[in-house]
Amino acid sequence: MDQAITIFQALSEPTRLRMLQLLREMELSVGELAQVLGQSQPRVSRHVRILVESGLVCRRKEGSWVFLTLGSEEILAPIFAALDQWHPPAEQDKGDILADRQRLQAIRNLRVDAAQDWFEDHAAEWDAIRSLYVSERDVEAAILSLVGSAPLGQLVDIGTGTGRMLELLAPQAESAIGFDRSPSMLRLARSKLENVQTRLGTRAELRQGDFYALPLANEAVDLAIMHQVLRYAQHPASVLAEAARLLAPGGRLLVVDFATHNREDLRTRDAHASLGFSDQHMDEWFKQAGLKTTPPLALEGELTVKLWLGQLLSKTESTKALYPRE
Repeated sequence: MDQAITIFQALSEPTRLRMLQLLREMELSVGELAQVLGQSQPRVSRHVRILVESGLVCRRKEGSWVFLTLGSEEILAPIFAALDQWHPPAEQDKGDILADRQRLQAIRNLRVDAAQDWFEDHAAEWDAIRSLYVSERDVEAAILSLVGSAPLGQLVDIGTGTGRMLELLAPQAESAIGFDRSPSMLRLARSKLENVQTRLGTRAELRQGDFYALPLANEAVDLAIMHQVLRYAQHPASVLAEAARLLAPGGRLLVVDFATHNREDLRTRDAHASLGFSDQHMDEWFKQAGLKTTPPLALEGELTVKLWLGQLLSKTESTKALYPRE
């Protein structure tokens, strides 16, 4: 009963309800919440403290930044179900909620534009950048070991960059598609792809696409790979859920990225949205997407690179209600 009283007291303030709806969309810092809500940071911090104490919101420290994210799904699922029933989405696009969403979209656009600009500026050196902290030769050897030597079927490389993963894995695939948002990256990838197709006859193509909404049908892919890409996502759980949507039963998703670290310069200089990922978060997100995980593989270096592999064993409904796609 005490927990119920604490939760209902926390929900009794309209500003805190607005904050929950915003965090339902994406993780935010206290400063960003204050910006969206049009309130002072000390006032927002007081509301955050109440939400954290009730278990509705969690703080996640990342380098020198602290992000706010939704708390226990067990607590929040019935709350959001009730809110959606009382205020259907069609009725939410007005007043404070509409204004909040518009300001939130502005913040999201700034983040996305910063990452996009960085990729356009660094496309030509992307392969070298990926090798700065752990030898890319070691990473590629680990990837080949994990995916195995059997035919890969339908391959998708999400955030293909210069197309190196297509070059590496397409020889084992029946067909391959690489997606990227950056035209500059796709131009560089196209030359590699032409060489692969000429040499091996593998049917492969490149498409411009957003990893939050990939233009492929459900259950169309046997192996999806995200190599050094997820850290640029504002909402990693949504990206993983979208990748899992593509998988046929038995299909696999391989994510290669940094383990958690404190290199704050990578956020400011290289537009990283996340300073690596913990096994706990990745395991949680994979399970939400309906994937069974295996123990991750770690490659030590100046920064640790990890390889997380998940498999869709059956048709499973992904629990994305709390974490809608951007």
